[in-house]
Amino acid sequence: MKRILLLSMILFAGLAVSLSAQDKNGYVTKADRMDRSRLNIGVYHLRPYARTEAHIKDLADCGVDFVICMDNDRPALDLFQKYGVGAIVSGVVPGWWGGDGHNAGKLQEKNPISKYEEAAAGFKDHPAIWGIDIGDEPSALDFPYYGTVMKRVEELFPNQFAFLNLYPNYASVSQNTADQTVNQLGTPTYAEHIAQYSKYVPADYLSYDFYYKNVGVAKDYANLRTVAETCRKTGRGMWVTTQVNSYDPKVWITENELRFQAYSAMAFGAESLTWACYTAGWWDNQVLDKEGNKTQQYDKLKKVNAEIHRLGKPYMKYIGKETTFVGFDGAAAKMLAGTEEKSVKAYGDDVFSSLSAGCPLLVGKMDARDGSADEALFICVADDPFDKAPKSYTLRFQAPGREVSILGGDGYVPMKRGADGWVECTVRSNQGLLIEATK
Repeated sequence: MKRILLLSMILFAGLAVSLSAQDKNGYVTKADRMDRSRLNIGVYHLRPYARTEAHIKDLADCGVDFVICMDNDRPALDLFQKYGVGAIVSGVVPGWWGGDGHNAGKLQEKNPISKYEEAAAGFKDHPAIWGIDIGDEPSALDFPYYGTVMKRVEELFPNQFAFLNLYPNYASVSQNTADQTVNQLGTPTYAEHIAQYSKYVPADYLSYDFYYKNVGVAKDYANLRTVAETCRKTGRGMWVTTQVNSYDPKVWITENELRFQAYSAMAFGAESLTWACYTAGWWDNQVLDKEGNKTQQYDKLKKVNAEIHRLGKPYMKYIGKETTFVGFDGAAAKMLAGTEEKSVKAYGDDVFSSLSAGCPLLVGKMDARDGSADEALFICVADDPFDKAPKSYTLRFQAPGREVSILGGDGYVPMKRGADGWVECTVRSNQGLLIEATK
């Protein structure tokens, strides 16, 4: 009888959870639309010329989980729902872009809360709408009001989260003059910009974009460090937008350059990755051309996204705690020029010791989210960020008393474990690796 009663209670609880996850129209609610327990991959822009069923199936087949800057196109959203793709929609509420900074501090004046309330009154929900875009790259002068906007938008749209994306660290910086209001960041430094966001904006994530082909690796690392440290301190998820397209139309981003961007971000603990741009948005050499045909970027992105998803499931069992630069010496030291980063010869912690590969490595230490003693490292082989001369190396480390596995984007990596406790495997330029050490 007790077993029957217990089973009944479990079934009832399951039904209650199922019902609570739906709104009055039977649509799944916010928590179930974007599954934050998995590593999600997004893209910017899916223009109307690329919204046929074949296009959207291709989008899903490419490993894309969501689209930013989508509009409320109901037939396309129906297809998103069919193929399991989510949308962060723009144009539902008043838009905002920081631009060159001339509108800094004017958000409240131009977009009073009443405008958001009016927009919500005419909104028709759809299960493929995961988020509501409330702005891009605002000045810190608008962060206090953005805190109010975000709270109100999430009240007005209970099935969606409010999406706000920030500047990278190569936006202009304030000189503390009377002209500060025309400055993009609205703060003297980027670190202060991120700190002000964390103070005023009540999001459980921090999203920013960075295009390393334009400004170099050192600034990329500095940006990753600033945002990762803030996310770790405040409990936010780190969302990073990288580039699949090009500023220079004569240059195509290579497959290994895609890997470098994604796996560098994951070594710093990124939980969501977005590629710019899938169709026309800005710059050139998108994944689809202006007629909606696949370019050479489609197959590259599909392959790398498949790798990321393969790594993503076990990766998300852990949470990033710290990131170490290993082997950035000699000529590779130039990649850290202008940053405060220090490189070590080999990595070690309470589980792993003497880890090196004779090349630059980004090593992200990760702890199990379930509180167990399991630990992991996420490694990006960072020797060749611009894909000039890819090579192979031997990665060596010790993890005494632990069962070790090494997962790469193509599957588990063959390894040798010597009687002396050393573990060895072959790695290649720009590869991402998840090394798990379990009790």
